[in-house]
Amino acid sequence: MGCAGSTPKTDDNGKKLKKPKPWKHTQAITLAQLRQMRDEFWDTAPHYGGQKEIWDALRAAADSDLALAQTIVDSAGIIVSNSDMTLCYDERGAKYELPKYVLSEPTNLIREG
Repeated sequence: MGCAGSTPKTDDNGKKLKKPKPWKHTQAITLAQLRQMRDEFWDTAPHYGGQKEIWDALRAAADSDLALAQTIVDSAGIIVSNSDMTLCYDERGAKYELPKYVLSEPTNLIREG
C-alpha cells in the first residue's frame, strides 16, 4: 500500500503504447484491400496459438486510439514488448505477433473517391 505522496505506477504490464512508425506496403493498396488483409489476419490469428480472449483484446486495442488501447492491454494483462504492439505476450508467456497493417495505414494507401 502506497502513501498519499507516492507516485502511482501507470504501466504495470510493459511499455507505454506508441503510434506505429510509418510503413510502406510493397505496392499501393486501397482501403478495401487493407480491410480485407486485416479481416483475414484476425480471422486466422487464434490458430497461431494463445488465448482467444487475448486476440480479441488485441483486436479491440488495434482498432482504438492510443489511450483506449493502453487501457485495453492493461486490463487484459497483456505484456507489450514492442511499444507499437507488434510483439506482445499474455501473462502465461504466450507470444502474440501483430503485423503493422493491422495497427496503422501504409504511407502508400490509395484513398478512393
